[in-house]
Amino acid sequence: MKEYAGSQIRNVAVLSHDGAGKTAVVENLLATCGAIDAVGTGADNRHVLDYEPEEIRRNVTIQLGIAPCEWKGYKLNFIDTPGYGEFSGEVRAALRACDGVLIVVSGESGVEIDTRRAWEYGDELSLPRMIFVNKMDAEQANYDKTLAEMREQFGKSVMPLHLPLGEGADFHGIIDVVKMTATVWQDGKEEEIEIPAEYRARAEEVREMTLEAAAEGDDILLEKYLDGGELTVEEIRLGLRLGMREGKVVPVMIGSAAKKIGLDKVLDRIIRYMPDASTRTMEATNPTTGATVSVHADNPFTAFVFKTVSDPFAGKLSYIRIISGELAEGDKLYNTTQGIQERFVKMFTTVGKAQIPLTRAGAGDIIAIPKLEAKTGDTFAAQEFPIVFPPVRFPRSLYIVAAEPETKGEEEKMAVGLMRLSEEDPTLVTLKDPETRQTLIYSMGEIHLQHNLGKLERKYGTRVRLVEPKVPYRETILAKAEAEGKHKKQSGGHGQYGHVFLRIEPTTEDFEFVDDIFGGAVPRQYIPAVEKGARETLAQGLIAGYPMIGVRVTLYDGTYHSVDSSEMAFKVATSLALKKAVPQAQPVLLQPVYNVNVFVPDDFMGAIVGDLSAKGGRILGMEPGDRPGETVVLAQIALGKMFSYVTELRSLTQGRGTYNMEFYQYEQVPFQEAQEIIAAYEAKKEE
Repeated sequence: MKEYAGSQIRNVAVLSHDGAGKTAVVENLLATCGAIDAVGTGADNRHVLDYEPEEIRRNVTIQLGIAPCEWKGYKLNFIDTPGYGEFSGEVRAALRACDGVLIVVSGESGVEIDTRRAWEYGDELSLPRMIFVNKMDAEQANYDKTLAEMREQFGKSVMPLHLPLGEGADFHGIIDVVKMTATVWQDGKEEEIEIPAEYRARAEEVREMTLEAAAEGDDILLEKYLDGGELTVEEIRLGLRLGMREGKVVPVMIGSAAKKIGLDKVLDRIIRYMPDASTRTMEATNPTTGATVSVHADNPFTAFVFKTVSDPFAGKLSYIRIISGELAEGDKLYNTTQGIQERFVKMFTTVGKAQIPLTRAGAGDIIAIPKLEAKTGDTFAAQEFPIVFPPVRFPRSLYIVAAEPETKGEEEKMAVGLMRLSEEDPTLVTLKDPETRQTLIYSMGEIHLQHNLGKLERKYGTRVRLVEPKVPYRETILAKAEAEGKHKKQSGGHGQYGHVFLRIEPTTEDFEFVDDIFGGAVPRQYIPAVEKGARETLAQGLIAGYPMIGVRVTLYDGTYHSVDSSEMAFKVATSLALKKAVPQAQPVLLQPVYNVNVFVPDDFMGAIVGDLSAKGGRILGMEPGDRPGETVVLAQIALGKMFSYVTELRSLTQGRGTYNMEFYQYEQVPFQEAQEIIAAYEAKKEE
């Protein structure tokens, strides 16, 4: 593949709802360009871009795939992305490398939940968008209905460039409303013809909409249009291009990936309307001064790592978008995020698993480099131009499970494998809870989790067993109590002697210690041992094995022995006193309670309120969301009810609900539930 200037490169992320045919569209675009020889189908599961075993088994895209091709003197870097919401982290990564978005919509299914999500990503990042309505040959295809849905939900910026000749089995061609010509496909060949008479009126009507949209893209064109002047084809294209880049116009094209209809038109319009890679400007920060820097294509070399793939045998592969300058084989790379310098031996571009060597790449291009220390989100920059780009803003993972290896003794092997997978996919977060001693895995949902556990077994030879995460309960007391603790032991030689009188009472602090000794009843050198003994005893829990908080311990009396007393003896005496005092102080169990904000379409608000209430949550109120027709349900609920809520919410809202949560405070566990937890603890102790 030859070298291309940034002005000849188009970087396009392809997004859709699962099942709209996105991967088939990308692969057929590659085949149209001659980049690949054959296109896989869902029937044979031999897609070029979906090659991971889990992708083949499920017949869905799970990880982003880079797919470059050459078309009419331009290089088009397509980034195929997953359509299923649990893999939205891959979409977020892809969007950081692209300059525009192609949204694939099924002409049969119309606008679906992840179509809306794709649109919102474009809004959030101010990325130009185009839409390709695929499957116009499907039995239930309905272009007018699909277009109406898009304009209703996304606004009047959605602007058709094409109309279909026939639908379903009769779909055989496209009307271009800008040129006012039609193209038909027959026996694999296409032919340009005049618009059939029965389609003429509709084409004129849609063209008038297109003219108006084009005119609004440029003041000079708008003046000409309002004065009644006829816009030329080139003026229309200019207006659409300017309008699209400002977010005022979203061109809509149509076709069928399966029948290979309309794909060359898509390629032409990507070149014509999508911004070229050399126009990309990114905000960065100087790590030394903290100053904001606008990075342009003609600045010294900078690049951003938007994806990493780890393999225990081949090592790590870093996918990099070059923002400015150029990179040649043998150059040194300075990682400004980590503050390290790296050398690389080779670089290439990829089409699925295939690797195409490169010797040089310039601003705007997307490359892959093996065996770097870089992580997703790292920045490379010339040392004379030190900057750091902001990291990818990945969605928060809220589906929580605990994992343990199926084979004893493989804890470290499991931990290393999970760490490597987390580097590859930042939406998979693993940590060792020091309190519960469980390995916790935070993921985007069940399918996302199972995919990664499959990779853990396949790549790192570790199978895990999933168990319920332990809730980090706490214990406390509600009343005041006093008790004596005496540790006295004589067994020849020095004995052991410690004797304390303690008072315990509730406090708003986690722990307080008060020295109320008068007259040297307990010598000064032993008082720190009493405090330490109190801290250690309460940390182990006294009713269910959980740390006890909110306790003030007062040492108000005691005795000692001039020879046999020691720090250890006073620590033991303190523990004995607390074990007597706590049962008299109305001990209770506490659970972590979180503030939860659930964002749902208005239609589902009642179901969500009912479900949260059934979980024992407190509904604090409702308020309008940021999006039209959205409500935010404000609630407080125990953490133990939220481990799998992401899956439950998705089911209750047809995938349209989201939520966030933040720790609020510890609150008392309901009596019956607390008794069951305490009984389980006592039974385990007896074992």
